[in-house]
Amino acid sequence: MRVIVVGGTGTIGSAVVKALSAWHEVVPVGYKKGAFQVDLASPDSITRLFKAVGTCDAVVSTAGIAKFASLDELSYEDYFIGLKNKLMGQANLVRIGKQFVTNQGSFTLTSGILSQEPIKGSAAISMVNAGLEGFVRAAAIDLPRGLRVNVVSPPWVTETLIARGMDPSIGLPADRVAQAYLSSVEGTMTGQVLDPRKIAAT
Repeated sequence: MRVIVVGGTGTIGSAVVKALSAWHEVVPVGYKKGAFQVDLASPDSITRLFKAVGTCDAVVSTAGIAKFASLDELSYEDYFIGLKNKLMGQANLVRIGKQFVTNQGSFTLTSGILSQEPIKGSAAISMVNAGLEGFVRAAAIDLPRGLRVNVVSPPWVTETLIARGMDPSIGLPADRVAQAYLSSVEGTMTGQVLDPRKIAAT
């Protein structure tokens, strides 16, 4: 299969590219790096990406930003960082990208553990992650031509925790997180929220 990986230069994205490359043709897409780039907050940028890359069999997104701050610190505008980028950006990958994906192809998006296990300061991110999961469940019903869509909800990633000087024991290595994306691309499920901790344990 030919697979586009948006966010393919990041921690999780690089691991996903490596896992998929063993069996598939992978097209990594970065934000400011790489042969192909995209700004998820811009529908025009997403359209240009798909026109440049052309037809594919699957789209994976490990990208998207959102504001992390306490409820008192979050401004009205702060919420829109995640809404425009991580939520609508990934939703637009599906909306715009479906015409470029072959029959029975798939989309795999990324939410995150904070949708189900919020912490102090995660209100904006938790809202976006939960919104993505709701979008995927509903979009799976509407997609034509046998197209599938799932969302991976990664836990804390070991490499990220180490980079931030946090306890790595609570995380999951990026290469194990990547297995959830592989399962979505190569499997038959749709409308599912995939927890890499459960997939890694099987």
